[in-house]
Amino acid sequence: MRDLLRRYWRTLKRPSVHYSLGFLTIGGFIGGVIFWGAFNTALEATNTEQFCTGCHEMRDNVYLELQPTIHFTNRSGVRAKCSDCHVPHDWTDKMARKMQASKEVWGKVFGSISTREKFLDKRLELARREWARLRANDSLECRNCHNYDSMDFTRQSRRASYAHSTALDTGAKTCIDCHKGIAHRLPNMAGIQ
Repeated sequence: MRDLLRRYWRTLKRPSVHYSLGFLTIGGFIGGVIFWGAFNTALEATNTEQFCTGCHEMRDNVYLELQPTIHFTNRSGVRAKCSDCHVPHDWTDKMARKMQASKEVWGKVFGSISTREKFLDKRLELARREWARLRANDSLECRNCHNYDSMDFTRQSRRASYAHSTALDTGAKTCIDCHKGIAHRLPNMAGIQ
């Protein structure tokens, strides 16, 4: 094995006999562009609602809960899909979230939420993880659509206007601190403050 690696290393160090440096550089550049395009296409495919609801765990549980909410159907026709709330828009944050989400594939592979009962048993754990993620990034995904500077406090209830102008403005709280269960049902919150 060691000899094989040495032989390959020597081949990589040696100049090309048949192709010019320009050809190899241009070929590498074109290959990189093709790889980058394929990678981004695959990455964007994993952000579609069709991909998210492809497994029955999501389609039969959280997706059904999203449908009657204002984030799914509303008077303006603007609709949030799964990735709008669960995947950051900035590329570096998106990549970090995708790596984190790759761990969630284990739940699918090993069937930890394969039935409604298993899902409900793990629901609080899953929700807490998502709430902590949103709290840690200052509800970035919420703020991609809901801009604090664009809020019209005169059209909000007195309570909402007060909460938004104090807790949100000072940074004491973030969106998810008050808006848990906005698009999905809350888990059993017995014994939780």
